[in-house]
Amino acid sequence: MELIKKYFPEINELQLKQFEALESLYIHWNQQINVISRKDTENFYERHVLHSLGIAKTIRFQKGTNILDIGTGGGFPGIPMAIMFPDCDFTLIDSIGKKIKVVNEISHSLGLQNVTAIHGRADTLKTTYDFIISRAVTNIPAFLPWTRNKFRKHNANSLKNGILYLKGENVVDELTELKIDFKIFPLQSYFEEEFFDTKVVLYIKA
Repeated sequence: MELIKKYFPEINELQLKQFEALESLYIHWNQQINVISRKDTENFYERHVLHSLGIAKTIRFQKGTNILDIGTGGGFPGIPMAIMFPDCDFTLIDSIGKKIKVVNEISHSLGLQNVTAIHGRADTLKTTYDFIISRAVTNIPAFLPWTRNKFRKHNANSLKNGILYLKGENVVDELTELKIDFKIFPLQSYFEEEFFDTKVVLYIKA
């Protein structure tokens, strides 16, 4: 938790309590449904929560922004981001039903009113969003078709609508043959822990 307070000193008392509650909730649910790596539980805040919040260092979503988290698993990066931006709406989707059960249970326990969890595939969604976020669910060429026709036309944030994707630094290799407008934000620019030396947020404009 000290990491969250260190890098996001602006969070309020409610957000602080919600972030503090995450670890015990995930330990509880992880014993029943494996949603995060067992070896990472001792580094929970660094490797899951703070990593998810790397997106919040690249953009401060405006009130009313609508965000889709594709392949959310047990709720990363969607749940930490929903805590950080309570005035934004988050839809978390995953094809594995038991993982969405965890998302629903944890969202309910935290009192999050801005999270909708869907068991299904992103390419079947008809709704449009301002941003799509995700955490390394697959390579970029495979991921992009899932986002087709999913973006709103109106832009209201510092970055134009698009994808914000947490990935390793080797992401550049996946982009060489793709004709897309992108920018890379190295997380070591924001966080000093060694874990983030090879982590980036990839932004792809819609």
